[in-house]
Amino acid sequence: MSVRDCEEPGCEEVDLRAVMQVITPHEKDLGGFTVRRVLPALTRPRVGPFIFFDHMGPSQFDQGHGIDVRPHPHIGLSTLTYLFEGEIMHRDSLGVVQPIQPHAVNWMTAGRGIVHSERTPDALRASGSTLHGLQIWIALPDGHEEIDPGFVHHPAGSLPAFKRDDSELTVIAGEAWGQRSPVSTYSPLFYVHVEADAGAILDVPKMLDVPNCERAVYLVEGEIRVAGASFGSHRMVTLAPDADIQLEVTRRSTLVMLGGEPLASDRIVWWNFCARTEARLEQARRDWAEGRFDPVPGETEFIPLPAR
Repeated sequence: MSVRDCEEPGCEEVDLRAVMQVITPHEKDLGGFTVRRVLPALTRPRVGPFIFFDHMGPSQFDQGHGIDVRPHPHIGLSTLTYLFEGEIMHRDSLGVVQPIQPHAVNWMTAGRGIVHSERTPDALRASGSTLHGLQIWIALPDGHEEIDPGFVHHPAGSLPAFKRDDSELTVIAGEAWGQRSPVSTYSPLFYVHVEADAGAILDVPKMLDVPNCERAVYLVEGEIRVAGASFGSHRMVTLAPDADIQLEVTRRSTLVMLGGEPLASDRIVWWNFCARTEARLEQARRDWAEGRFDPVPGETEFIPLPAR
C-alpha cells in the first residue's frame, strides 16, 4: 500500500507500513507575527500527548518591534518553548519572570489553571531581533489534569547533547538513545532536536515499554527521505507506531523527532484550554471571562475570551 502527499510536487509514493500521514502546516497570525501551525491538523489532531505544535519564524523584527502575546490562560496541559534564535521573556501568574534563550527549555504546567505572557525583551526590542523556535503543548494525562500549576526552566547546558552518525542531537524532553532530559514529564514521551549533515542516517526512536507509541518527524528546514519518499522543509511526517524506521538526510537539515504514549481518554481543545469534558471547558471560559484566574504580576493587558 502507498499514499501520495499531494502537497509535494513530484512526490514519490510513500510506504504506508512506515509513513501514516504527511501534515502541511497552515499559517496563523498571532498579532504582529505569523507562525506555522502543524498540530492540531484536520487529519491528525495529536501525536501521542502532543496536542499542539507551532513553528515560529524565523521572523525579523525592526527596532522598536517584537512579539507581544498578552496574558492568557491555560488549563489541562503543559507548554514547552524551545528556541533556535532570539529570546522571549516569560511572565506568569505564579510570579515567575524568566527569559528563554536558544536551546533552553521553559516547561510550564497549567494543571487547574495558569496565566502567562510572552514578549520580546526590552533590550532586543530596542535593537531589533530575530525569533525562530518551536512551541508545543502536551496534554496532561488522566488523573493529572487538575494538578497545581508550575514552572521549571532548564538552561541549554543542562540538556543531553551528543553526536551520532554525522548528526548533533539534543534530547529536549523524555528519553531517546539512552539519554534522558532533566525535564520532568507526566507521561512517557521523547522530543529531540537534530542538526544533521547530508548523508546522515538516523533511526527514529522507539519506546519499547509503550505499546503503540505514536511518533512523528518535523522538518524545520532541509530535506530528508523516509520510506522511499523525499520531504522538504515545514512538513510533519507521522510514522507507524512499531515499525523500524530510518531517516536519510539528503541536505543539511534541522528537524525534531517526537513521540509518546497515546492519551487514555479523548480531549477537547478550545482556544488555550484542554479538557476531557465540555463542562470543564465551560467552567474555564466563565472563570476567564469573570476574572477568576490569578493575574500576571506587573501586567495590565490581557487577551479577551474569543467568541465561540
